[in-house]
Amino acid sequence: MATERSLRFEGCNFFRQRVILSTLSGKSIKLQNIRAKDDSPGLRDFEASFIRLVDKITNGSRIEINETGTRLYYQPGILLGGAVEHDCNVQRSISYYLEGLICLAPFMKHPLKAVLRGVTNDQTDPSVDTLKATSIPLLKKFGVDGEGLELKIIRRGMLPGGGGEVFFSCPVSKGLKPIQFTDPGKIKRIRGVAYSVRVSPQIGNRITDSARSILNKFLPDVYIYTDHMKGVSSGKSPGFGLSLVAETTAGCFLSAELVSNPQGKGPAVLPENLGRDCAKLLLEEIYRGGCVDSLNQSLALLCMTLGQQDVSKVLLGPLSPYTIEFLRHLRSFFQIMFKMETRSFDEQKGGEKVLMTCVGVGFSNLSKTVK
Repeated sequence: MATERSLRFEGCNFFRQRVILSTLSGKSIKLQNIRAKDDSPGLRDFEASFIRLVDKITNGSRIEINETGTRLYYQPGILLGGAVEHDCNVQRSISYYLEGLICLAPFMKHPLKAVLRGVTNDQTDPSVDTLKATSIPLLKKFGVDGEGLELKIIRRGMLPGGGGEVFFSCPVSKGLKPIQFTDPGKIKRIRGVAYSVRVSPQIGNRITDSARSILNKFLPDVYIYTDHMKGVSSGKSPGFGLSLVAETTAGCFLSAELVSNPQGKGPAVLPENLGRDCAKLLLEEIYRGGCVDSLNQSLALLCMTLGQQDVSKVLLGPLSPYTIEFLRHLRSFFQIMFKMETRSFDEQKGGEKVLMTCVGVGFSNLSKTVK
C-alpha cells in the first residue's frame, strides 16, 4: 500500500467525503493547503475529532498532520468496528460524525455499536431524528438489515452546551444489493417529531398545530409526536425544533427540519413560525422529489457504487452541490461513472428529476471474519 501513489486534494472542503472514500477504497490521501490563508490556519477541532473517530473504528490507520494543521496524510487501515464511544466536538452536530459512520458501518469486521455524545440538533447539520427516519430505511433497501440496525436518541443536546447522547448499532453486511428505485410513488403520510428541551412543554404543541395547519390542506394523515425531555436527558442548553418526514406509497422518505436559534445568538424564534416554515420546507422537498431526499443522495450513490456487479438505478431530484462533488470523488477513488438522464414531468410531479444509473464495483467486505 505504501508504494501506491496517494490521491492529492487541495483545501478543507468535502473533508469527510475524502476520508470515508479513502477508508473504503484503501487508497491513501494527502490534503494540502487546509485553510492556509486563514487567520487561524489548519484543521478545525471538529475535523480533528472526526479523524479521531475514524481512527477508533479502524486498525492500522496512519495519520500524519503537520504542525500548523494545513497538511494531512491519511493511510487507511482495516475497518474494525466493535464498541466505540466518542465525544463529538460541539461546533458540529452528532450527525456530522454519524453520517460518516453510517457510510462505513456495513463494512466492519465486527458489528458496530457506537455511543456518540455532543449536540443532537443544530442549524448546520441534519438532526439525528431526520437521519433515523430517512437514512436507516435507505440502508434497509440495500439489504443492510437485522435486529442490530438501530439509532436511538438517549439524551438530547442543543447548542451551545451540548450534552446529548446517541446510540447507533449496525450489523456487518455480506454485500449490498443492487436496486431499481425509479418510481417515487405518491405521498401517503407525514410523520414528525416536535422536540423541546429546557423550555415550556407547551411549545411542542404550538409547533405541531402550526405545521398541521399547512399540511392538513394536502392530506389528512399527518401525525407529529411531541418529545419533551426533562432532567438529565434534556442536555445543557434550551431549544426546540421540528423534524418532518413524508413517506410515499413506494417507500421513499423525504425530510425537512428547522431548529430554534441557539441561546444568546440571533433573535428568538416563535414556535408558530418555526412550524409553518418547516412545513413549507417539506413541501419544497416534495416538489424537488425523487426517490431519495437531497440529504441522502450521496449515501444512495455510495451504496449503488459499492453494490454487486449489477445495474442499479435511482431517480433523484435536482442534485445538491455536495452530491455533485461526491460523484467526482467516486470517480477518483473507485473509477466509477454514473449515467445521468434528466427527466421532466408535468407540473403535478414537481421539478426536474435525474435518473442515475451505474454498475456496482462488486465491493466485498474484506474486513469481515470468515466463519
